[in-house]
Amino acid sequence: MNQIARNATMDDCGALRDCRYLLHDRDTKFTRSFQAILVSGRVKPLALPARSPNLNAYAERRVRSVKEECLLKVILFGERSLRRALSNYVDHFHTERNHQGKGNVLLFPRTTDRHREGPVRCRERLGGLLRYYHREAA
Repeated sequence: MNQIARNATMDDCGALRDCRYLLHDRDTKFTRSFQAILVSGRVKPLALPARSPNLNAYAERRVRSVKEECLLKVILFGERSLRRALSNYVDHFHTERNHQGKGNVLLFPRTTDRHREGPVRCRERLGGLLRYYHREAA
């Protein structure tokens, strides 16, 4: 595990080179020396709370939503297109998508989208995969 931590925090090619935090469970393989290597690589290890089985369920549901609503419907050509698709999906998810569990409202509506008059317009993301209908100001 120590070697994995060293590889992950390498300056030029490590998987955690641009990350500030690493969330991990309370498994015994995440030893103090493992955490010390992460800290030396400017990554703060954060252990998940004890006895919290639902945390994994929330993470899995989020990953499933991203895959089903976005990633399985596009063809990606490398990391840049993946980052673009995920960025567009996150913007759509937070500002343009109605959430049934929250009373079917937008979580963070834009101030320009609160008008009730004017023609209905469609805003598309990812070539029409994600759509949001709104009214323009009259």
